[in-house]
Amino acid sequence: MPVGARVAEPYLQKITDRVHAYIQPDGGWCLNNAGIVIGDEQVLLIDTAATAKRTFALRDAVASLTDAPVRTVVNTHHHGDHTHGNYVFADTATIIGHELCAPSIRAEGKLLEQLWPTVEWGEIERVVPNETFSERVTRDVDGIVAEVIHIPASHTVSDSVVWLPEQRVLFTGDLIFSGGTPFVLMGSLAGSLAALSALRDFDPSVIVAGHGQVADPSEIDATERYLTWLTQLAAEAHARGLSPLEAAQSADVGEFAQLHNAERLAGNLHRAYAELDGAEPGAPLDLAAAIVDIANYGGGMPECLA
Repeated sequence: MPVGARVAEPYLQKITDRVHAYIQPDGGWCLNNAGIVIGDEQVLLIDTAATAKRTFALRDAVASLTDAPVRTVVNTHHHGDHTHGNYVFADTATIIGHELCAPSIRAEGKLLEQLWPTVEWGEIERVVPNETFSERVTRDVDGIVAEVIHIPASHTVSDSVVWLPEQRVLFTGDLIFSGGTPFVLMGSLAGSLAALSALRDFDPSVIVAGHGQVADPSEIDATERYLTWLTQLAAEAHARGLSPLEAAQSADVGEFAQLHNAERLAGNLHRAYAELDGAEPGAPLDLAAAIVDIANYGGGMPECLA
């Protein structure tokens, strides 16, 4: 499938003179965003893309902005839509990720290919971060300070954000889905709510989410409303003895019906139930059972247009 088939073409959005977002509409499954920070002699790239074609398109977009090579790639977390393309930049770039990112990439394996076998993934070579950190690391991109900061288990266990303090631009990875349904199956519901407080503390003026359009801080509030509603729904349904799928099917989604990928609710409830039963944030769950419920709730396996 050509890049942009059945969805709008990816596009660059200028944030400041030397900072751009690379947006892949419509922000659904595996249609993630990337960030580009341009120095005089180097580029810092925030995340890659899911397929070979989409990563090559990202590479070409960077080249349209500057002749400087990509010297650093930051993975905001381990999911393949953000990391499959690492190999395209590995010859020139150091790849940075939280210390749990590399093992999580290895553990994920070819999950996305198995879930969506008809996608033209390309010849992907899995390359894991070769520089890791536990809490934070800072890069100076020829005068632009980029702080890479780990956020404890939230979307996943390997989440990090990239903060540009002078520009007040925050790349949140999948802690925020701008216009999309949050997804906490592989992380923590409680941790995701706590993460939003951490995001507010940066006091950003611009948020580049892991998926969806560039946003302002109100997107933090929108995410919090969903996660708070999810917490209440899970507690009430769990007390009634409903299964996660039954809870999803009986829920009144109200204002959240307008969000992309509503089927994530069923998966989110698996995580919420686990935490109600005492599971630690990020504890492994029966992923296959959750995916089956996601498909059942949504009327079939969700479409991936990568």
